[in-house]
Amino acid sequence: MDDLRKIREEALEKINEAADLKELNALRVAFLGKKGPLQKAMKAMKDMAPEERKSFGQVSNKAKQEIAKAIETMKENLEEAEMNARIKREDIDVTLPARKLPTGSLHPITMVKEDIEELFLGMGYTVAEGPEVETDHYNFELMNLPKGHPARDMQDTFYIDENTLMRTHTSPVQAHVLLEAKGKGPIKIICPGKTYRRDDDDATHSHQFAQCEGLVVDKNVTMGDLKGTLEFFAKRTFGEKREIRLRPSYFPFTEPSVEVDISCGNCGGKGCAMCKGTGWIEILGAGMVNPHVLEMCGFDPKEYQGFAFGIGLERVAMLKYGIDNIRDFYNDDLRFLNQFARKG
Repeated sequence: MDDLRKIREEALEKINEAADLKELNALRVAFLGKKGPLQKAMKAMKDMAPEERKSFGQVSNKAKQEIAKAIETMKENLEEAEMNARIKREDIDVTLPARKLPTGSLHPITMVKEDIEELFLGMGYTVAEGPEVETDHYNFELMNLPKGHPARDMQDTFYIDENTLMRTHTSPVQAHVLLEAKGKGPIKIICPGKTYRRDDDDATHSHQFAQCEGLVVDKNVTMGDLKGTLEFFAKRTFGEKREIRLRPSYFPFTEPSVEVDISCGNCGGKGCAMCKGTGWIEILGAGMVNPHVLEMCGFDPKEYQGFAFGIGLERVAMLKYGIDNIRDFYNDDLRFLNQFARKG
């Protein structure tokens, strides 16, 4: 009995002096564990008389319960004290001035895209969007590229299955809009978005790139309207001194088709290394909408005409900002991107 009282008193004293939860847990193991003094004292019960064993068992159980209760109470006190100390450490003085955090900026491709959208919206166009995962029907067939057409080889395509692919241009958006119009004009849209081709990445090519195609369909639309639109675009984008020229070309969905060049801004059209001595730099492709495309999309080519153009946004950004490697757009290098942060 004397041993039990001493164990109880010693345990309660040490529990009351515990400085933290780790020390408290060590005391729990020391006094209530299988190798603790209470268990050792309990082993003496086998040598006691029945009357002594009963009273000894009651006293030992009571001591065990008191020690366990003291541990639990101290645990709650220590946890509360620890929580209060943590709250105090993490206290925020809301009256302190805020720290200025670094802010990001628009990506140069996004800037070019928004500038082009603003330009054409001001000319009465609307912005149309469509899926990046397209069907062969919209991406090729409605663009006058039936299965087996040799011009399909010009666009190395990411096929998902026989009839599903990653769009190789934003032209299928035009097909969707034309079909939804049910043969009634006018239509005046631009279609900015991502496109995909199985191209080898190098300084001027990427397997993913951004386009902005334009489409106008109405009565009495002429090649002169197309030239005036592209000339206005070139001067607003690259400067009033820029000129354009049209060269004959071939695209299945336009007839006639043209490649559009702008005068070199580096040499003013005199000829330099940048323009390979020609004074001109290729910028986009365009043409009058092929009558067969209009017919497949529900328009009467005898009543309606149209023009279309396709602008490579990376191409525009490289020329506008003097960038010589297309991979810079996708390397996430903050030193490169911070150069395009717009102030104000």
